[in-house]
Amino acid sequence: MSIARWFALELLSADMSPEERTKVRNQVERLVHPDLLVLDQLWVEGECEDWDLLAKTSNIPQQHRAKKPGAKTDSISIEDIRVLQERLYETGSGKWRCCIIRSVERMQDAAANAFLKILEEPPPGLVFLLTTQSLPTLLPTVISRARICAFHRLAPQEIKPLLQSVSADDAQFIAHLAQGAPGTVIQLRDNPDFLREQRLAHSRALSFWRSRKPKERLGLLSPLLQRGEESDQFLTHLSLALREEMLHTSPQNVRALVELTEGLRSNAHRQLLTQQFVLTVSSVPTSV
Repeated sequence: MSIARWFALELLSADMSPEERTKVRNQVERLVHPDLLVLDQLWVEGECEDWDLLAKTSNIPQQHRAKKPGAKTDSISIEDIRVLQERLYETGSGKWRCCIIRSVERMQDAAANAFLKILEEPPPGLVFLLTTQSLPTLLPTVISRARICAFHRLAPQEIKPLLQSVSADDAQFIAHLAQGAPGTVIQLRDNPDFLREQRLAHSRALSFWRSRKPKERLGLLSPLLQRGEESDQFLTHLSLALREEMLHTSPQNVRALVELTEGLRSNAHRQLLTQQFVLTVSSVPTSV
């Protein structure tokens, strides 16, 4: 997503003076550039209803998602694509227009088919920048009309130069948590409060695997009860902590965590999923 925003900035500010480029950069960062459309976070009933927060990541109208019955998932519906399409055919102010859609795999089948029609006959000068973490789930016809840029994790020796300014202890933790993702490294390195939060979350995840009390374990999983970034981050910590504890765990715990992760991505009841997860891992005998 960071690269998509950078590419949009480069395209929208091509052949501009430094002063003009600075103005465009500010507009892109604040999502107010007339030729940049971004569909990132979506309004979700009971989960993401803060319009100010939404405006920081998406600038495509989403009021239709709040109408009764309100949208209850972050799936991209055909109504979302129709609203996007209205904006796509507006007259731009420059040679190029950019449309960024994050996690395009969120599109429902009807939405993907409607979007495909736009890809087949896009407005002149329009460039789509699509991100996905699950390329195989996309329609082959969508993939065939895109240029694929795969982003691979960096090797430890490539990450090391980014951590020269931090202590050895922090560098080791950041590299472990980032798992080769340079954006995560930079975020943790430059934000001490965020780093502190992630250390606490990791300690919580380790405590979960080391505990033998189901009630205590259930309490430690409270970050998973609400859909959002904190929940996703805590799942990462659970996975890394389980890897650290592999000598004292069972393959059944690995399967249980995979099933929990897959279940939380669906519309299933999050509290029931975490309760089932605790019951499963608590029934596994401790390895010696």
